[in-house]
Amino acid sequence: MKIVIVGASGFLGGALAAALAAEGAQLLCTARDPDAARERAPWPQERTRWLAADFAAVPDAAFWLPHLARGDIVINAAGILREARPGDFDALHAQGPSRLFDACGAAGVALVIQISALGAAPDARSGYHRSKAAADAHLQGRKELASVVVQPSLVWGRDGASAKLFAGLAVLPLLALPGGGRQPLQPIHLDDLVSGVVALVRTPPAGRRRIAFVGPQPLSLRDYLAVLRRQLGHGREAWVLPMPEALFLRAASLAGHWRSSFLDADSARMLLQGNAAPADDIGALLGRPPRAAARFVAPAEAAALRQLAWLGWMAPLLRWSIALVWIWTFVVSIGLYPRSQSLALLAQVGAHGAWAELLLTGAALFDLALGIGTVALSAAARARFLWPLQLVLIGFYSAAITIAMPEFWLHPFGPLSKNLPMCAAIVLLWALDARPRRRAH
Repeated sequence: MKIVIVGASGFLGGALAAALAAEGAQLLCTARDPDAARERAPWPQERTRWLAADFAAVPDAAFWLPHLARGDIVINAAGILREARPGDFDALHAQGPSRLFDACGAAGVALVIQISALGAAPDARSGYHRSKAAADAHLQGRKELASVVVQPSLVWGRDGASAKLFAGLAVLPLLALPGGGRQPLQPIHLDDLVSGVVALVRTPPAGRRRIAFVGPQPLSLRDYLAVLRRQLGHGREAWVLPMPEALFLRAASLAGHWRSSFLDADSARMLLQGNAAPADDIGALLGRPPRAAARFVAPAEAAALRQLAWLGWMAPLLRWSIALVWIWTFVVSIGLYPRSQSLALLAQVGAHGAWAELLLTGAALFDLALGIGTVALSAAARARFLWPLQLVLIGFYSAAITIAMPEFWLHPFGPLSKNLPMCAAIVLLWALDARPRRRAH
């Protein structure tokens, strides 16, 4: 027997693969880029094979059949929280998995575990939930297959997108929550989700089941954030301002224009819907109650997680602040500051006449380009050339002024000394944008 994990490079799939590898299982893992996934995988690879597969292309049953055998267990952990293009939910959550389930039926696999979502239903408010429900129905309509539809609520795991969002919200002293944050949630810890799936693999059930993977009891969004806030080391509860749901949906729709945003109109509708379910089935599967939200954050991790949460807010703010410094420098240089005085300063470093005019205008336009690039370029482009270029330019300006006008170091407003924290901020953002190189094979 082998265990096939579709979407093993993702947050849930990777955690499941690592746990099953620790059990000594033979794994066939799929990913869009199997080489990159293998490189990042945190478990030993001796008993793991990788297969390039992408539900976005909706591979048919014939694609899967050569990789499946009678008695295998198949876990579908593939999924996305946001559509990059219209139709992605249907392809990745409904059509692609359905073709996989058809192949599982033809191959005679022992069990299919579908990682769905609590709240998945044909009439759900969100496309995410409707697409998950379509695959769930297709799977459980195949009566020859033993199957379990696992329906997690929000999953708390340090590297998970929703955990980062809620930790980021929890540290804020003031929150504007839709309806005051009364929506019911029943978050489950990643460790409990993984343990529940491993229990299903160890003792595959017969027939077709649906199991809600939830925490021990529901709590409101507001209470969930308060519980996380206390664990992250903030003693005082945040002030909560009720936000009209229509305004929240509008703000989420605008946030959806940023690819890095967790929140868009669809995820906002899921949050407003809330989700809760009895915890009896998951408790029986685990042999104990699932972990309560009040124990999600280990005390040893609280300080680091709190810093990461604040960094999630402050890094974009810092980047925009640096962009505004360059753009404001352009505005001041091109017209607000008397041009004659700017030319007089350039004369002190040896630039006169037409050369000084050209230098002043060119430097101002270059500053504008640096400011725009700071907010418009990708992280990879910023790390490759933008941040180094800014540091070199600031270093050049500082050296030239030090040589020609050393008295600026003694100026009470610190026009040169302020370059030091500016450079430190750029180095920090450079480090955050830089990607580690792959290890050599």
